[in-house]
Amino acid sequence: QDLLVESGGGVVQPGGSLRLSCAVSRDILSFSAMGWYRQAPGKERELVAGIYANGATTYADSVKGRFTISRSRAENVLSLQMNSVKHEDTAVYYCKATSGWVYWGRGTQVTVSS
Repeated sequence: QDLLVESGGGVVQPGGSLRLSCAVSRDILSFSAMGWYRQAPGKERELVAGIYANGATTYADSVKGRFTISRSRAENVLSLQMNSVKHEDTAVYYCKATSGWVYWGRGTQVTVSS
């Protein structure tokens, strides 16, 4: 069983919205940090948004004001609400969790296309 399983990816038009989810197979607050990363073709994987155990969040400049990271301890789910998406948001999105060890999900494809 994978520890992190992403879902919610798909094709969305520019200006549209999409919500990604990462199902976690243990207490989500057992991690010191969690985050969403993305990797576009030919580019390096980059941080999109992160959330720490104390609830503090961080965002890449390119998504500030458009994306929101959140978590649900009751459901053990990490989410990424993506609004006003742009062509450049097209990438595979990965969920990451850190607690001494680093864990990655397998990713979910997001394609922004008209």
